[in-house]
Amino acid sequence: MRVLQVLLILTIINGSMMYAQAQPPARVVTSKIVFEKVAQNRSFIGTLYYERISHVSSEFPGLVTRIDFNSGDRINKGTPLVHLNTEILEKEILIHQNQIEQAELYITHAQKNYQRMDSLFKKGGVSEKNYDDAIFVYQEALLKKMSAKTILEKLLIQKRKSVINAPFDGIILEKNVDSGDWVQQGKPLISIGSVNDLFIKVPVAETLLKFVSIGQSVPVTINAYNKEMIGIIDNLSPIADAKTKNVFLKIRIPMLTKVAQNMSATVFISTGDGKKMAMIPRDALIKFQGNDFVYTIKEEKAVMMPVNIVTYLGDRIGADNEHFTEGMPIVVDGNERLRPGQSVIIDGVN
Repeated sequence: MRVLQVLLILTIINGSMMYAQAQPPARVVTSKIVFEKVAQNRSFIGTLYYERISHVSSEFPGLVTRIDFNSGDRINKGTPLVHLNTEILEKEILIHQNQIEQAELYITHAQKNYQRMDSLFKKGGVSEKNYDDAIFVYQEALLKKMSAKTILEKLLIQKRKSVINAPFDGIILEKNVDSGDWVQQGKPLISIGSVNDLFIKVPVAETLLKFVSIGQSVPVTINAYNKEMIGIIDNLSPIADAKTKNVFLKIRIPMLTKVAQNMSATVFISTGDGKKMAMIPRDALIKFQGNDFVYTIKEEKAVMMPVNIVTYLGDRIGADNEHFTEGMPIVVDGNERLRPGQSVIIDGVN
């Protein structure tokens, strides 16, 4: 079956070469192959998750009057999310503000009376009991004002916390409340995942741990969007799977939008020691009949060469094909429209 596939590819390439000879020269940009010692890697499927999740609740019971978010919304730290009714609370605040003003009147009156009693007591004009009573009334007025202020401060805190804000930059993962609901103290209302703590959990065989290290950069692809990026090995799970002996690596990735917890991602993990390979820009790769190829240039004509990808390294790949040599030119721009055997004009070298 493999032989038939190769023969079919060769037949198609030969047909393309005959067609290419009749085409005008193609303008291309090239790069040169370099050899580097890099570690082999292979792909593993992992799962996205938020390392930091907050289950936001209310510190006070109350009636929800307004909701300022929906599931999936991206929110910033301090963004108002839930508003509780404060109508009765505001009346209580007004009552205690009035009580403070009333206490200040009592203090002014009691202070004047105390000062008069103090002057008379020193001259022997009033009894010690009358003097002590004046001190007591004055001190009681001060305490009443202090008590009213303390209660007012508590009510103002409650009013401030009647608006529930986002604790950090995040994504709304779950919404358990809506306008008109009565919420109890401590009941979880919202689940928020921190966008600055987005990870991929990927299982690898315990025998591969000797090839990875904390802080190591690894290529990552978010499968839903075919989006490529670089992740960092942050840590590993302290508990291996009892049956498979696989260990979960924690890969930290940059903040993303339009991603969901438990989405899949492909992570390329080192699986062996380093060896010398031909390093090829990924822009040079083309797909043909499901296989990877690059174009090199010989005698001013495009020549298609197969690529056996051994490892991925950012915007480059490592290949171990014997036909690659140091400094060999490969086409990195204009290769999509090339045909084998077509004449080329080199516009630049990267």
